[in-house]
Amino acid sequence: MNKKDLLSLGFEEKLEETKRLIKEWYEYYNGNVYVGFSGGKDSTVLLHIVRSMYPEVPAVFLNTGLEFPEIMKFVRSVDNVVMIRPKMPFKDVLKRYGYPIISKEQSQYIYQFRHAESEKTKELRWNGNKRGLGKISEKWKYLVTEFPWLKISHKCCDVLKKEPTRRYEKETGRKPMIGTMASESRIRKTQFHTQKINNFDTTRPMSKPIFFWNEGDIYKYVRDFDVKVSEIYKMGYKRTGCMFCMYGLHLEKGDNRFQRMRVTHPKLYDYCMNKLGLKLVIDIYLKWRLKNVRRWEIYYGRVYRDSL
Repeated sequence: MNKKDLLSLGFEEKLEETKRLIKEWYEYYNGNVYVGFSGGKDSTVLLHIVRSMYPEVPAVFLNTGLEFPEIMKFVRSVDNVVMIRPKMPFKDVLKRYGYPIISKEQSQYIYQFRHAESEKTKELRWNGNKRGLGKISEKWKYLVTEFPWLKISHKCCDVLKKEPTRRYEKETGRKPMIGTMASESRIRKTQFHTQKINNFDTTRPMSKPIFFWNEGDIYKYVRDFDVKVSEIYKMGYKRTGCMFCMYGLHLEKGDNRFQRMRVTHPKLYDYCMNKLGLKLVIDIYLKWRLKNVRRWEIYYGRVYRDSL
């Protein structure tokens, strides 16, 4: 079936195709597979489907220290969950590499521009290729020119997620099934059209059995099969990833995730804003009180450095 056609399938057809993909993956690796389990609704649905077919398949939860308490409570209520951890805590990642803001792509471009070993790389990241691609967006260049002391990086995911996950896979030989969906971002939409759903022929084999689902499909499965999900969704959160991640914050309408956190988790809000320095970073990133930030740049810079 053409991958484009998968997106337009009805719910029952999508579910059957997902089960077919899971079966193919499971049999190819003789059951030596696992489900990447974040405690969020998407991976919860995937885990439910997989275990309806193969109850013994383990779920692997990456405890980065950045999960909501409600997510941790929910994960601990699920059977056969392997918990893995990164070697470096989040605070040390911020200190060594920088803050995750804007998007993974843009933070990577900013980091690479600042740490480029060649003028060619700097030129690419500032002006792009012949088609103007691969560069820091004009919208965000002020972060480089006006705030050179503010560390920005994409390394957070590499250190906190990729390294411990790959370490687990190397130790066990298990191959992952993950609950990402193409509808979640522009990058994942591109990946959907360029990558195989069951990708056997790659350095790191990976299956994405619900890649062609959307949020409506997830909620329908939850309702139809009476699947329990984390209480965090009842608190108004739509995303349940790392609590202190700022990716996509500028796209949120109304109260953003941190404004909501201030109400639902005031102690965590105080910690990330004042102990981890997110208040200053967000002021600059979202251009809140930016004139005041510029006026007191030396003072703020000292506070920022001391917070780390």
